[in-house]
Amino acid sequence: MANKKNSFDSYSKKPLKDEVRKAMKRYFSQLDQKNMPIDVYQLVLNEVEPPLLDSVMRFSNDNQSKASRILGINRTTLRTKLKKYNIK
Repeated sequence: MANKKNSFDSYSKKPLKDEVRKAMKRYFSQLDQKNMPIDVYQLVLNEVEPPLLDSVMRFSNDNQSKASRILGINRTTLRTKLKKYNIK
């Protein structure tokens, strides 16, 4: 099987990066041209991270060890993020 470099797995229909690209294009097109956006990276993280964590926690039946493996992050990091966003 060929090595896929896109940000999706074999179950996804579209690469996630394409969806992010579309969302960012919409975001920038809706901005008032007089105001320069700032801290867009943090804005995106604050919008994406909570539903990502919530979805993975649900998928893992609230098993933090399993969720941290799915996310590819340390369990302590996961707990810190869950607390930050007041998730479970």
